[in-house]
Amino acid sequence: MHQRIEQIRSRMRDAARRCGRDPESIRLVAVSKKVSAERVRQAIAEGIHVFGENYVQEARGKIDRLSGLGVSWHFIGHLQSNKARQAVALFDLIHSVDSLKLAHALNREAAKANKVQPVLMQVNIGRETTKSGVSASEANRLAREIGSLENLALQGLMAMPPYSDDPEKTRPYFTALKDLRDRLQGGLDSDLKNKIHLQELSMGMTADFEVAIECGATIIRVGTALFGARD
Repeated sequence: MHQRIEQIRSRMRDAARRCGRDPESIRLVAVSKKVSAERVRQAIAEGIHVFGENYVQEARGKIDRLSGLGVSWHFIGHLQSNKARQAVALFDLIHSVDSLKLAHALNREAAKANKVQPVLMQVNIGRETTKSGVSASEANRLAREIGSLENLALQGLMAMPPYSDDPEKTRPYFTALKDLRDRLQGGLDSDLKNKIHLQELSMGMTADFEVAIECGATIIRVGTALFGARD
């Protein structure tokens, strides 16, 4: 695992330097779905401290077993509204808010927990019917609606482009997400500009994270390159 982590970090640094960015401005989220708590513990010992989970129930057990280790947990999968209470209790950042119904559910549960829940808005940047996310054309409306909710803090956008064996084919989708983020931030009314700061772009996975970094990613989500193939 040590060698894999060092290779990922080296590739992150190289990609950042190619486009004149500070490597420290990019966060690595280790995608730990279907990875045991003990293997996550090994990653923590190697200096990984942000983990991404896709399923609330699976994450709960790991989070309980690894409590007190200074780990940050992100939810990166599709989230159903009936899991909002658990998600608010467990996760520091939720990447996949894709509807007003889900946003309201999270806002209600965050209010009950006396918490302001950081979230990202998921955009279906490739307009794929098999993937969740708001369309780019509807993103402005949803961003404003999320921004009006007192107990949510909208911090940026997340997307998963169509899969390709050629990482370069994902570049237009990453560029489109960054451009969308910039348009959304620039078009906010003055009252929302004080509340919404879209600094995060969660994009890029094992196959294409270097291209994502070159396109402005601030968060990359890497699983296979770190933990190896899973069932």
